[in-house]
Amino acid sequence: MKKYFITGLLVLVPLFITIWVLKTLVQTLDQSLMLLPVAWRPEAWLGIDIPGFGAILTLAIILVTGLIATNIFGKQLILLWEASLSRVPVVKSIYSSVKQVSDTLFSDSGNAFRKALLIEYPRQGVWTIAFLTGTPGGDVATHFSAEYVSVYVPTTPNPTSGFFLMLPKADVIELDMTVDQALKYIISMGTVAPLPTKHS
Repeated sequence: MKKYFITGLLVLVPLFITIWVLKTLVQTLDQSLMLLPVAWRPEAWLGIDIPGFGAILTLAIILVTGLIATNIFGKQLILLWEASLSRVPVVKSIYSSVKQVSDTLFSDSGNAFRKALLIEYPRQGVWTIAFLTGTPGGDVATHFSAEYVSVYVPTTPNPTSGFFLMLPKADVIELDMTVDQALKYIISMGTVAPLPTKHS
């Protein structure tokens, strides 16, 4: 009986969590309908609420924006828009910071997570996986006598939250696994061990 119960859990729990995540995502994206005038919303001209319509609208807006931004006219328009924002003191600092992060994370040339590392954290004798993000810069770097690296320590099972640390390079161990493999290992709470990388 116990065996059947555990087997049932292993089948249903991932399914229910997947449905819950998708439902939450669709409900969040549906909030984009609030940007439309009331008369333009589906319930106004169809008489019923259509779940997921806002999600489709959001994806369409993203695709159209990307399409416009890739041509010469769109690039000039974006440059004009960014130049206008750069003249507003508070908006300038917020926009430039967010743009730097988004460019790093989402662009094809982005290099947010460069390597998977093994570090001792949160105390000596306890190890976790981290990602190399770069090296300390600016005034921060002047306060280190040895060579330091910047690392991101993700939390499990949600790697989008975590901690930013600066550690001596001598204290980190570079792992023989890709960033994708390391992320899967973290999200699965260590249950999906990455296969060793084959060297030619």
